[in-house]
Amino acid sequence: MSATFSAGESERPGRIMSGEMAEQPGVLRRILDRGAPLIRAVAAEIAERRPRFVLLAARGTSDNAALYAKYLLEIRLGLPCGLASMSTTTAYGAKPDLRDVLVITVSQSGGSPDLVASTRAAREAGAVTLAVTNNPDSPLAAVSEYHIDILAGPEKALPATKTYTASLLSLYLFVEGLRGGDGAAAAILPELAEAVLARRGEIKDLASRYRFAERMVITSRGYGYPTAKEAALKLMETSYIPALSYSGADLLHGPLAMVDNISPVIAVVTDGRGGEALQPVLDRLRGRGADLFVVGPKAQVEAASAGFVLPTAGVAEEVQPVLEILPLQMLAYEVTIARGQDPDAPRALAKVTETH
Repeated sequence: MSATFSAGESERPGRIMSGEMAEQPGVLRRILDRGAPLIRAVAAEIAERRPRFVLLAARGTSDNAALYAKYLLEIRLGLPCGLASMSTTTAYGAKPDLRDVLVITVSQSGGSPDLVASTRAAREAGAVTLAVTNNPDSPLAAVSEYHIDILAGPEKALPATKTYTASLLSLYLFVEGLRGGDGAAAAILPELAEAVLARRGEIKDLASRYRFAERMVITSRGYGYPTAKEAALKLMETSYIPALSYSGADLLHGPLAMVDNISPVIAVVTDGRGGEALQPVLDRLRGRGADLFVVGPKAQVEAASAGFVLPTAGVAEEVQPVLEILPLQMLAYEVTIARGQDPDAPRALAKVTETH
């Protein structure tokens, strides 16, 4: 599914982001049809080397995809994982012993110097290195022993949308490949993503509710937590609304005090154990009279002030994040448009962020 525009629409603010959001079902199909066999082959080779620990390195949107991979690896494989602090090697020159460690670096462009330098250092320190990028010709792919192409196609809008969901699906298929699985739970995602994106009118109606918000709080638990972090990033970089993301458990340890009936709270409720773990948080939020917006199953949405019902029936909990982010991408887009801003061109941002 791809977007086409009339002459008038070609100049419309946000047209690039809008078009790239619409491409996502097609990107997911491409990964399942063309990318999956290659991903399984990479996973099989790495599995034979039996890594004892995994380090994940990324920035921005890719960092949220890496966090999702951390949940997958720890839950599905029982592999301990950590998020790498790249400055320990790039700024401090540390030389850790990374023998038998798998280092996965996630980057849409594969061009950020610190990601390239830290991956090179990890390989020199004995790590098995895997780059997950949207650019097989990137410097990061060149310095890594293995590479997975997420096949999202060129992404021109500054806010990443299709490369995020493509990274999630690619990482899911990779983890399933490590454990000898076929990733069949993902087969339904393109069809469901299409159905979710077709409900854009629901989100547009909600956008006016949050147009003048001075801040937002976004919370979840388990597999939904990376979605909360990515949704906060999308809102901040497009609409400039300060959006704070918290694990539901962390929200109860202090930040709950700032919740009132004015600032919206978005809860991402995964249909499964993560949603069950979030239930006490939802009860506390309702008890405080929070302006609660829920993305999740019908019963949870009906108990909130507002929400978006996800088609989660029969969908494995571990792949629901691919669907969860879609209405929140649309919300960031529609709120930005309602505030008279252009989501294609957030101020002070570049498509490739070069950190050192």
